[in-house]
Amino acid sequence: MATLTVDKRYDRKPSYDIRWVEGKIRRTLHLGGSRFNRKTAERVKDIVERLLHYRWSPDTVPDKMTMHWLQHAPQEIRDKLARAGLIAVEERKTCQMLWDTYMKHKTDLKSVSIKNYSRCQLEFFEAFRPTEPIDKITSERLLEWKARMLTKFAPATVALYLTLARAVFSWAVRHDWLTKSPMLGIKAGSFENRAKDRIITMEEYGKLLEACPSQEWRTIIALARIGGLRCPSELMQLRWTDIDWKNNRFLVRSPKTERHAGRGEREVPLFSELWTELEKHRLLAENNEFVIQSFQGSGWGMINPFNVISKAAGLGVIVRPFDNMRMSRSNEVLRRWGNEKESRWIGHTSEVMGKHYFQLSDDDFADAAK
Repeated sequence: MATLTVDKRYDRKPSYDIRWVEGKIRRTLHLGGSRFNRKTAERVKDIVERLLHYRWSPDTVPDKMTMHWLQHAPQEIRDKLARAGLIAVEERKTCQMLWDTYMKHKTDLKSVSIKNYSRCQLEFFEAFRPTEPIDKITSERLLEWKARMLTKFAPATVALYLTLARAVFSWAVRHDWLTKSPMLGIKAGSFENRAKDRIITMEEYGKLLEACPSQEWRTIIALARIGGLRCPSELMQLRWTDIDWKNNRFLVRSPKTERHAGRGEREVPLFSELWTELEKHRLLAENNEFVIQSFQGSGWGMINPFNVISKAAGLGVIVRPFDNMRMSRSNEVLRRWGNEKESRWIGHTSEVMGKHYFQLSDDDFADAAK
């Protein structure tokens, strides 16, 4: 039998001890009073008695109710029971173990997602030690992490990292590493970041082409600005066999939208400006499998080389250049050919276009004022 004793001091909350005797040795499990009330102390006393019963009886496996309580008990209580020798010492799941195990199980991630998770993990370990037990990660500390990131990154980037961290902790809950995610109640924020949007005009497009060091780079910029391709994810898969010269179109495979039924591929017109650059490039690269061959097998680091071209063209550094070229073409197609063709050729829904791509132009205001 175990007994519950209470130390009631006038200047502090009641302190609870659970005592029992093993052989001739007196044992004490100290709960304290700052974190646990009498109801919890009585429940722990009952669990202690059950565990002592199973230790001294032929039944070596505790009943389901006891096992369930132990599984969902606070880590602090389980640690106290382990130190008292009543349960086995647990292997504490650490932050590093959680991230490593989660990434090991996520076998379906694309390269872009893997990079985002890796960047998120680096930022996470700026705030939390890799060896730190995951049950020590609290919502308050995660909010401090969020506030710290907002001083370094755009809100959309912080929203991405918080969303990825939420997925990691939710996985821990589903696999019984945690009873509750510390990310609950923490809002990721908005993924929208229109502050760096920039229309790249056709005049600027011409300057970029003139500054290109090779025909391949002229083709890359044409495919992004005139074809509206996502770069590099759609660009890297484009083959010469995908181009239907006879019917004035080419096939684009989209890793970003392939999880949606019927949206893994789309046909895009061979716009005249794009035809010109592709035809020139074909004469120089007719034996290649891919339209853009030199980046195959590399990390497709295209931003820095592009901005070398942009500076040479007198345009300076352009932030998110390939996103902005795609956005610029999206708006042109919308105004010239309408919403339905823009959605099919550029490869996103009307809702996405309105939320992330649409830009009012000076001509819109001029037309409205007529």
